Amino acid sequence: MKNLFVFSNQNLLQMALTHRSYVHEHPHVGADNERLEFLGDAILNFLSGSYLYRENLDIGEDELTRRRAALVDEKQLASFAIALGLDTQILLGKGALRDGGNKSENLLSCVFEAVIGAFYLDRNCDIESVRPFVEQLFRSVPPELVNFRADLDAKNRLQEWVQSYIGHTLPQYVTEKVGGTDHTPEFASKVYVGDRLYGQSRQNFSSKKEAERAAAFDALAQIERML
Repeated sequence: MKNLFVFSNQNLLQMALTHRSYVHEHPHVGADNERLEFLGDAILNFLSGSYLYRENLDIGEDELTRRRAALVDEKQLASFAIALGLDTQILLGKGALRDGGNKSENLLSCVFEAVIGAFYLDRNCDIESVRPFVEQLFRSVPPELVNFRADLDAKNRLQEWVQSYIGHTLPQYVTEKVGGTDHTPEFASKVYVGDRLYGQSRQNFSSKKEAERAAAFDALAQIERML
């Protein structure tokens, strides 16, 4: 993996590892990594979508979207950062370091995104030079872990939003068999908060679990459009 991840311009790598708290205490170092983080986020979303599209030819759009979200979520990107040893290289201000910033999943995931953005620039903005390294990281994640996180992420995020903005209630899923046979049933699901429909699966699924996950994801998408 290290052979795929060599910087020609060490200044770009240095910038990617520089947190704004460090710049605040050492203004002479120049820019922090926030612009690179923005770039890396866009690159990872594109590459993860491309990777999952090629590797899962029998999976529809909704499921691909959920798996992409799981593959590049905060926890997973933080794991990539640790695997690369970025947690020991981050430049943090004294306060951020004292507060355990180099162990924060949020901060680690942001640093990883920044490093990917810097790597893209270092490779003359050639996405194909970045793809092998990033896809090697993606392949290191067990598919069952991606699936578990996709399921956990959508339903948990919806529940957290409901409890934060509506109150101490839980989303209720109404899941029914809508087709198929006794041996290969198909299910659809709707998710309600109180009496209000928040989301529904947009296609039929072979398990209740998948249908409910799709309904939760649809609800999250609807909520995002309203905000």
